[in-house]
Amino acid sequence: MAAGRGRRAAAERFTARLKMRWHRVRVGLRRSAVDYFRGDGSDWVALAGLLLTIPLITAGTLANSVWCSPAVLVLPIVAGGLLLRPASLLGLYAAAATALILESIQLGPYTQGPSRVTPGVVLVVAACGFFGLLIAQFRSRVGVPWRRGGTMLFDLRERIRVQSKLPKLPQGWHHEMALRPAGGQSFSGDFVVAARTNGGRTLEVVLTDVSGKGMDAGSRALLLSGAFGGLLGSLPPHAFLPAANGYLLRQDWQEGFATSIHLVLDLDTGDYELYSAGHPPGLQLSAGSGRWEEKAAEGPLLGVYDGAQFDPVKGSLRPGDVLMLFTDGLVETSDRDIVEGIDRLTGEADRYVAGGFQGAAWHLIEAVAKDVNDDRALLLICREGPTAQFTAR
Repeated sequence: MAAGRGRRAAAERFTARLKMRWHRVRVGLRRSAVDYFRGDGSDWVALAGLLLTIPLITAGTLANSVWCSPAVLVLPIVAGGLLLRPASLLGLYAAAATALILESIQLGPYTQGPSRVTPGVVLVVAACGFFGLLIAQFRSRVGVPWRRGGTMLFDLRERIRVQSKLPKLPQGWHHEMALRPAGGQSFSGDFVVAARTNGGRTLEVVLTDVSGKGMDAGSRALLLSGAFGGLLGSLPPHAFLPAANGYLLRQDWQEGFATSIHLVLDLDTGDYELYSAGHPPGLQLSAGSGRWEEKAAEGPLLGVYDGAQFDPVKGSLRPGDVLMLFTDGLVETSDRDIVEGIDRLTGEADRYVAGGFQGAAWHLIEAVAKDVNDDRALLLICREGPTAQFTAR
């Protein structure tokens, strides 16, 4: 009986050791895979796999060159251009060249029949190898592998989106934000940063339009959104735009200017100040008169000259009033001036007065500037009246 217990204990220890070793192998493979797809690991696994495919392709070509043409060697070469580093890629090319030479010897001269190694096949394989090497050298110089580049761009886009998220407002207030990049791209030169300051009693929102559009302005928009987000709330409202102007001047960009509008709104009283740096005016709808009024503050473009001053315009949002902030891509095109664009925007916005502007921002961009090849952004801030609050409840 004691011997049986000993055998069972030994078996359990052996099983436990096997499970532990298998766990270590799985963890090691998982870490290697993660490092590889992050671009931190070695490419020897991919190199070994691609090198193994070359003799398999060669054997298939020698067995039946009609179904497995010598040109099939471009497949591992193209994959190597995406997966391997330049040094490893040269080894793969040497193996592919050796395979082509062997196939040409075994199949005979290309003049004696079809499905042979022709000069055209050699040129196609060489061209694919040349472009693959260019791509690999570019990735090596940038330091971002192909398998990580798309993820990095996705992360950048998500950071801009998160930074443009507006904070939650107290009851009685409603806000909406819609961004539409130029050409249907994922990156926009328009961005928003917002924060509740002064113990949550004040809402500060900055809407900025960076020079350029789409992908060209996306990198600058990411840099500026991070910088502006750090400045917002850390400085008094009147000092924000001068600090942002100084930051752009220090960047010394060739296209270093931007327009911006800074809203400072008291959520208790509805009073606000609007600072502008060369930005289109804000529009306020008065619930009492039903008319739109332009709120145009004075100030030059950001990043043009040092010592710029920005004078605010003041106003107040009463129950039922609406404030619209937007970028010039929404109201100005090559065949339409900004005055005509603002008239069209306010005309479309009048349709949403009765509904309380719920879901209106996206629809307004669709109606006013759906196919414009420019970045467009629209921000709506509404102070709900007694009727809207009763309907919401």
